Amino acid sequence: MSFDVARIRSDYPALAEGFVHFDGAGGTQPAAPVIEAIAAAMRTAVSNRGTAHEPARRSGEIAAAARSAVADLVGGDPAGVAFGPSATALTYLVARTLAQGWGPGDEVVLSRLDHDANVRPWVQTGATVRWADVDPATGELPVAQYAELIGPRTRLVAVTAASNAVGTVPAVREIADLAHAAGAQVYVDGVHATAHRPTDVAALGADFYVTSAYKWSGPHYAAVIADPAVWEPLQPVKLIPSPSVAPDRFEYGTLSFELLAGVTAAVDHLASLAPSGGPRRERVLASIAAAEEHENGLAARLLTGLRANDKVTLCPAGRDRCPTISFRVAGQTPAETARLLGEQGICVSHGDYYAVEYFEAAGLRATGGAVRASLYHYNTAEEVDRLLAALGRL
Repeated sequence: MSFDVARIRSDYPALAEGFVHFDGAGGTQPAAPVIEAIAAAMRTAVSNRGTAHEPARRSGEIAAAARSAVADLVGGDPAGVAFGPSATALTYLVARTLAQGWGPGDEVVLSRLDHDANVRPWVQTGATVRWADVDPATGELPVAQYAELIGPRTRLVAVTAASNAVGTVPAVREIADLAHAAGAQVYVDGVHATAHRPTDVAALGADFYVTSAYKWSGPHYAAVIADPAVWEPLQPVKLIPSPSVAPDRFEYGTLSFELLAGVTAAVDHLASLAPSGGPRRERVLASIAAAEEHENGLAARLLTGLRANDKVTLCPAGRDRCPTISFRVAGQTPAETARLLGEQGICVSHGDYYAVEYFEAAGLRATGGAVRASLYHYNTAEEVDRLLAALGRL
């Protein structure tokens, strides 16, 4: 399927400033339709949800449209989509709620590949933690270890769908099958993966799947998706008059309706990356698959160039990976490398990117972590070459 990156780039006003954005894992630039949808919602009379008047009905329609859009993005049920300010906040909410039913000796299985937002909320429930380790030589998260880690006291397995640090894509479905066989639930961090892979929460075996719109051209807003039957028995701590039905009872306070309008626009934008026909779900899958092919080509080009530079050391990543690459340059701290690249208009991340357990295990956190180049579908081969040339000059 064709992928017209020049046309796509024209939909991102921020790119006109001339910076090279290799920091997609930390947040993408918003697409123009998203900006316009947010502004339009703020120019229109909208009040809190209700039925008494048109502005109240509009807010309900905006929320319903956003639930439907996210469901189309990840293959979920609109009735199982709960919104919140961030993936971190939503994961804390789910962790606290699930832990109400756990007791002494109950266990959670966590991965050292994960962002801390899918680690610390579970650690802080007080459950016994069992750790899945990353293979230091390959960057893989071996599935075999889960057969030993998961047992009769396992209540939850938390795992990322793709590492925000090195891009490794674990075998989530195989891990989920082991968890479900033991009667445990599975919480999948899809924050990094959703932007780069066609997503089907059922195919992954995720009981809960969390994603953040600002990682896929949208606003700073997040959603956690579960089957309505999974939400039904859960009772979060909440205000007395707030809604008692799911998923609304998991959404604290008044929703940000303008950001929800932006979420819907972001999904519609993703569905247009590689124009095709059919329902939005089908268009989303086709478009993200085309974007994935484009991104993988760029990542291969970048990896080839980095491996040719004898001053660069790559962090190992799995054979199946997203287009996110971490490295260090000899004689420089990651912060120095990022600053020198930034002076040339090239935006990369440095540090541990909240992947605390990974960088601690790799022995790199105390010396500054690594430099991360995270590609997105609006990046180009010319930008990759610009980064490689800049690294050659450092």
